Amino acid sequence: MVQHPEVLWAQRSSESAPEKNIVYLTVNLPNIKVSSLEYNLTPTSLHFKATAGDNEKNITEKDYEFDLDFFKDVVPEESTKKLSTRSLYLILRKKEAQEEYWPRLTKEKIRNAFIKTDFSKWVDEDEQDGAAAEPDAADDDMMSAMGGMGGMPGMGGMGGMPGMGGMGGMPGMGGMGGMPGGMDLEALMAQMNAGGGGASGSGGPGLPDDGDDDDSDDDGPPPLEDAEPSK
Repeated sequence: MVQHPEVLWAQRSSESAPEKNIVYLTVNLPNIKVSSLEYNLTPTSLHFKATAGDNEKNITEKDYEFDLDFFKDVVPEESTKKLSTRSLYLILRKKEAQEEYWPRLTKEKIRNAFIKTDFSKWVDEDEQDGAAAEPDAADDDMMSAMGGMGGMPGMGGMGGMPGMGGMGGMPGMGGMGGMPGGMDLEALMAQMNAGGGGASGSGGPGLPDDGDDDDSDDDGPPPLEDAEPSK
């Protein structure tokens, strides 16, 4: 029995920039057999037919097919398609340059349960100028194959950066416990205190005073003045 694959769509519109006057269309169907693919794009319609699945991986092979009549004409010569392991990804160039969105994908105003809005690509009409370019379907496949950042060679997450080994493994440091040249921090402090570099004023151990305090040999407050003899 022939089945209808899921079709996702989104769009952009522009009166002056043809490259922004497009429809994103994704036939969401993994494991399409290239030899079985029938694809015919005309200015007014799209025909798709293919077998998808992989019996060797216990994924039942099934036949899929659909036909679409577009709301308005597209330009096949300026449209693109890419087949990945997960989908057939199309960018269709709208023929009429206008600022307004198409109200729907199909010519007929009928509900099709297999045609759905692609919310990962959709933006509202009044917000499309600030929207970033959509990633290519082939790029998505590449990221999946890499397994995310954790699968990048030589990285192994932040803890596995070559020559780092975390902050504790920085060359010449060995964490905070090892001063350059192997000097012991406690021994250094003892030497500083012995040389008069201990805590003095507000500068802390071995640090210069800030100059705002009185001398350490201050004798205290000045003596009170003698009271005048009473008359």
